[in-house]
Amino acid sequence: MTETSPIVALHAATAELDPPLAVLDLVVLRANAADLVRRAAGIPVRVASKSVRCRTVLEEVLGADLTAAGGFAGIMSYSLREAIWLVHRGARDVLLGYPSVDRAALAELAADDTLLRSITLMIDDVAQLDLIRAAVGTDRVRPRVCLDVDASLRIGPIHLGVRRSPVRTPEQAVALASEALRRGFDVVGVMTYEAQIAGLPDTTVAVRLVKRASAAEIAKRRAKVLDAVRSVTGKLEIVNSGGTGSIEVSVADPDVTEVTAGSGLYVPTLFDHYRSFTPRPALYFATSVLRRPTPTIATVFAGGYPASGPTGPSRVPKPVWPSRLKLLGTEGAGEVQTPLSGAAELRIGDRVWFRHAKAGELCERFDIVHLVEADGSRSSVPTYRGEGACFG
Repeated sequence: MTETSPIVALHAATAELDPPLAVLDLVVLRANAADLVRRAAGIPVRVASKSVRCRTVLEEVLGADLTAAGGFAGIMSYSLREAIWLVHRGARDVLLGYPSVDRAALAELAADDTLLRSITLMIDDVAQLDLIRAAVGTDRVRPRVCLDVDASLRIGPIHLGVRRSPVRTPEQAVALASEALRRGFDVVGVMTYEAQIAGLPDTTVAVRLVKRASAAEIAKRRAKVLDAVRSVTGKLEIVNSGGTGSIEVSVADPDVTEVTAGSGLYVPTLFDHYRSFTPRPALYFATSVLRRPTPTIATVFAGGYPASGPTGPSRVPKPVWPSRLKLLGTEGAGEVQTPLSGAAELRIGDRVWFRHAKAGELCERFDIVHLVEADGSRSSVPTYRGEGACFG
């Protein structure tokens, strides 16, 4: 990093605060939001709350006038309790990204007309219908449900993508939709999340070829799935697809009514090597130098905030300012302290800035995130954790 780094302005805006602290550059956040809308080409963007985990930021994005058709509309939640919490605080269009087996939360959903109208459950198994109906305890309510259809790429015995839904074929999808209707559910949507496109950076020619093949395969199969499901449901409200890394692929399909994105707002390190967009990091955390064990090593407080996913170097925080700092291979990012090499110029009390590997997960480490405007003014708002909310 050089002194022209945007972190310099964030550093100045938070100079009197004691680290560790999390800081969000609002100028960059808004530019990233506008870029997501541009890439969606008029298709609404649903915000993935797991990649944000701060209500103020959700409200900022959903309330933005980005002067483009489509814009942001609705939230994709990762937990039914989270969805209920958000609706009680004003949200009105929340799609669960995953099935829920939280019986108490399901019973709460069924007892509140606003929750029932505002929340769409995700399903991929008849057993989930059994559990939902038992938790609801009555046949008189009709929960809204969306079918999660597997979007992974299969080449012979090779599975490329994540392990999500067991529903893959048109026949499986229409069977589940028909059973849901028969049991008194409203089938309002279909989701296909192509993680092997959205979640893989364009680092090699082989990866790019796999992405291209996967995009062609899911487009053909999704069309057949939708035709089958619509034969029993009629028009669907929701055909959801995509993620930050695959927006262009998703919106190329005229059947898709919305795309989901969240990581593209903060842009963590896992999104540094995509060709479809220019990464502009917006969220950082800072911590302070505690000691100098050698002339070239400085040890900072905390910093051990690994991201979920397969363990390895890609999942650890990255020191980004001052430049040339590196984690030690023998220690990595530690629970209560993190040694860094290349630190000859650092002194006790100096501040070091990091980026996290994944977006919203950083907010699970901090109660407060400091928002910095273009003029250097600052406001401090709670994360989910700061509001006493933890949804797993």
